[in-house]
Amino acid sequence: MSDASAPAQPTAAEVRAAAEAVKAALDRHLEAVERRTGEDDPAVYAAFNELAAAAEAYDERLYDRYDEVTPFEIPGADDSLPPYAGPEEPNALSVLIRRDYAVAEPQRLLAQAQRIADLDRDDTSDRAGAVVGTSVHAALGVLFGEYEPDEIASRHKEFGLEEGDSTLWVSASDELPEPGEWLSTPFDQADPERVVCRFDVSSVFDEDDLDEDDEVLSGG
Repeated sequence: MSDASAPAQPTAAEVRAAAEAVKAALDRHLEAVERRTGEDDPAVYAAFNELAAAAEAYDERLYDRYDEVTPFEIPGADDSLPPYAGPEEPNALSVLIRRDYAVAEPQRLLAQAQRIADLDRDDTSDRAGAVVGTSVHAALGVLFGEYEPDEIASRHKEFGLEEGDSTLWVSASDELPEPGEWLSTPFDQADPERVVCRFDVSSVFDEDDLDEDDEVLSGG
């Protein structure tokens, strides 16, 4: 019995139409680039997003119909930065960093955290086992309380962690916030239009496309 709820496979004509849409979007993108009026021309930005959407639609239909994929990848609109709208000469900066890790070896993490706790405990206390025990939650608290994030990033395998994607945003500010002003909601004011430059590290990029530090400049 067929599954009536399954999505219909695209027809060959629909795949061909999607391919033609990509060609048209390529032409519009090139025309926008040729007529650009500045580094952050909104027409170029819009044409880029249209090209990304058309390429994604074609790739999906091609795969659904023929089980094939395209040999190129165009980042989507969500992966790019909007035109910069911050101050021309920033008086202050915020550096926003996100790094993802998988806890690949919990026992290694627990052992390393226990070692740190044992080294830090007072001579008169034998409660280090209760600090870590078998709790990965407690072990992470010990680890990140002892080391700076950059050191953990460079030694992640030693701590039983496996790197995922990461991103770093350098965001311009008009002035430095008052002490403690943003600590209750530290990430709520991240404005992509004020990002001076952005660096992403991701497994979706081919190694040949990255520089020697595996960093990709995604905006600026």
